[in-house]
Amino acid sequence: MTLKEGTKAPAFNLPDQNGDKHRLSAYKDQWVLVYFYPKDNTSGCTKEACAIRDNFPAFKKLKIKVFGVSKDSVASHARFVDKYELPFTLLSDEGLDMLKKYGVWQKKKMAGREYMGIVRISYLIDPKGKIAKVYPKVKPPEHAEQVLEDLKGLI
Repeated sequence: MTLKEGTKAPAFNLPDQNGDKHRLSAYKDQWVLVYFYPKDNTSGCTKEACAIRDNFPAFKKLKIKVFGVSKDSVASHARFVDKYELPFTLLSDEGLDMLKKYGVWQKKKMAGREYMGIVRISYLIDPKGKIAKVYPKVKPPEHAEQVLEDLKGLI
């Protein structure tokens, strides 16, 4: 179940691509974009990550912390970051804890087969730790610009 705008964002404490832990509470008093994606180095996920990378100077100027989250390993994230020169943090949730808390671990269908996987959803979290905006149907190449446009009306 997708989280709703205005609700408190669930806490997390996960390792990034370097093995360093990040918790949401460390970023209070600033805006945070948490985007969930299915898998490193796949077409849509790469497009989304590169679009955020290409728009990252604008995120940085606005002091927005960006986290990409999938169940890929720390090592996989490190290779993904290196390959595409991603300037933001990728969190590894191999235990599915954050994925389940944020409602992105869901039943999916592809080629007539049902399976559990990560749905592409993003959450913009305000400086008070509340969800300011939910992006339930992310279009990977356009997502970064959409978030930046929304931020202009929120900050």
